Amino acid sequence: MNGAGSAEAAALASVGVPLQPLEWKFSQVFGERTAGEEVQEVDIISAIEFDRTGNYLATGDRGGRVVLFERTDTREHDGQRRDLERMDISINRHPEFRYKTEFQSHEPEFDYLRSLEIEEKINKVRWCQSANGALFLLSTNDKTIKFWKVQEKKVKKVCDMNVDPENATGNGPILGSSMPTSSNCKQYTANGGSLDGPFGFPSNDFSFSPGGVPNLHLPMLTCHETSIVARCRRTYPHAHDYHINSISNNSDGETFISADDLRINLWNLEICNQSFNIVDVKPANMEDLTEVITSAEFHPTHCNMLAYSSSKGSIRLIDMRQSALCDSHSKLFEEKEVPGSKSFFTEIIASISDIKFAKDGRHILSRDYMNLKLWDINMDSGPVASFQVHEYLRPKLCDLYENDSIFDKFECCLSGDGLRTATGSYSNLFRVFGCSEGSTEASTLEATKNPMRRQVQTLLSGSSRSLGTLSRGFRRGADNTGVNTNGNAFDFTAKLLHLAWHPSDNLLACAASNSLYMYYA
Repeated sequence: MNGAGSAEAAALASVGVPLQPLEWKFSQVFGERTAGEEVQEVDIISAIEFDRTGNYLATGDRGGRVVLFERTDTREHDGQRRDLERMDISINRHPEFRYKTEFQSHEPEFDYLRSLEIEEKINKVRWCQSANGALFLLSTNDKTIKFWKVQEKKVKKVCDMNVDPENATGNGPILGSSMPTSSNCKQYTANGGSLDGPFGFPSNDFSFSPGGVPNLHLPMLTCHETSIVARCRRTYPHAHDYHINSISNNSDGETFISADDLRINLWNLEICNQSFNIVDVKPANMEDLTEVITSAEFHPTHCNMLAYSSSKGSIRLIDMRQSALCDSHSKLFEEKEVPGSKSFFTEIIASISDIKFAKDGRHILSRDYMNLKLWDINMDSGPVASFQVHEYLRPKLCDLYENDSIFDKFECCLSGDGLRTATGSYSNLFRVFGCSEGSTEASTLEATKNPMRRQVQTLLSGSSRSLGTLSRGFRRGADNTGVNTNGNAFDFTAKLLHLAWHPSDNLLACAASNSLYMYYA
């Protein structure tokens, strides 16, 4: 579905018309593995992000590289769009991308003061506003944030010289075995100088060709090709004692935040040697530490607002206008614990791994180990919707704790129209849920060339209520078995942790190990 289709769907949802589940189709794959191919650790994708226009896609990997992809289908239609509109022919092609360039963003480092190795792995990639045909983006590993500029540069060459460049060199004598031997034949250099000086040295007297001055002309600079150059404009180091888990651009286009386990810092893009600490949850005594920051993101339109999540399953909304140090929150979003349900794993599985604002800024989507939750920032009594993703794993929490899978951090994303959400799972599966009024969409798809082969449609029994009138929210999407639709046990080593939704089209980009899969609907 293209951007116009998404707008139509949003209009139908606004008047209470239930949306039909999307039929996802395979679009493209980059870096597909062959059967039996061993994946190198450095090639595994660790971050993925569309830019604001949807024309570019960036991925980061564990080897410290950032790879950029460029949308191609819009360029093909740009020249013909007016003619097609006159002919009343709509463009229904799905978005297509191609490899643009890649560059080494981070290198492995060693902190000698702490005797600590710093991995080159890219934790997050965020696009900044483009300018003058150049692309700008932020990338970070555990400790250092970098600001990159990527642009096309034309390679210019001098041509149309007055002498043959094959028979002359800059200011030196003519080289080559075919040099004339006649004593009355003048020899020239590339700038027109004569080699008739004493002892064969160049003379300052210029000699012209037999045609005289009219045959002389100025050399020309011509562009033979273009090359894409990535240059690190700024580096923002030494601001975090703990591993950076989030970076987020502000809507003002001038500032961004970076967050680690205990602090959130505010940066200006133009200033790399100074940042302001706006959130600090570090206690005076580290033994009193009960929760850490897991994710942080700016509001998409209000430059003074941001939200951050914690390992206790809560989300705090803060307003930077209230005070310079935003330790006190404006609103707190958390789901009340059911009495008698607490166990050793309760806090572990409640930890939020990712949060995303909806495009309109009204809702926040959060992902913990078991569920996706949708929150209304105007209602802090509880989530307006909850989608069960890993409920079938509850009996296996002991095994997941033993192999550390319970600490996996899955990302989530919202569609541009805010009507659907998506998140990843094990066995390279990902789930898509509808969150509009009356929607029963809960699809399970696999990151392969045939995504629908493992599709499971779970219908919600009973009537759904409007998001604006929900007091406790609704739950949907529970799976009751620990096997996939083919009857095989789930593969906990194949994790689809990272995915992104195109800002205007129904296009999903999913990172399955070292492969980037794209699907459209």
